[in-house]
Amino acid sequence: MSDTNDPQEPVELGKQEAGAPPPPPPPAPESSYGQTPYPAPPPGAPGQPYAGQPGAPAALSPSDEKLWAGMAHWGALIAGMVTGLAFLAPLLVLVIKGNASPWVRRNAVESLNFQLSMLIYFIVSVVLIFVLIGILTTIALGVAWLVFTIMGAVKTNNGEDYKYPMTIRMVS
Repeated sequence: MSDTNDPQEPVELGKQEAGAPPPPPPPAPESSYGQTPYPAPPPGAPGQPYAGQPGAPAALSPSDEKLWAGMAHWGALIAGMVTGLAFLAPLLVLVIKGNASPWVRRNAVESLNFQLSMLIYFIVSVVLIFVLIGILTTIALGVAWLVFTIMGAVKTNNGEDYKYPMTIRMVS
């Protein structure tokens, strides 16, 4: 190689004349639509989660906790009066917000267990109507269901835990 800069003379790779600017970086590869792709995030950088991506649920504020815990009890009362399926409201609260707060989960599970227990008692009581004792037990169960569900809802709205009596612990 000579010291003159002859454009016809090849330059060896890795060798560059002193004082010459570094070569420009190669152009970014283009996608099939003529757009340059986004640069990759640096290693270890946290990514942005997608909407609806499963992860840890956001913590509930105390007022939201009271709202959802109360909904497990009041919703059971309303659903029981309207459809007779009182267990649906606490089940929905458990599924929707049960993982967001331990207190909401405790109340939803307690209400769900009570509503399922009462459903079993009502079925047995209806069968006992053929023995005539079922009429009295059905009326007594209806009154007990109404009183205990209202008591649970009021205690929960006051921020207290409430344990229903006569409950079979099926869901934990």
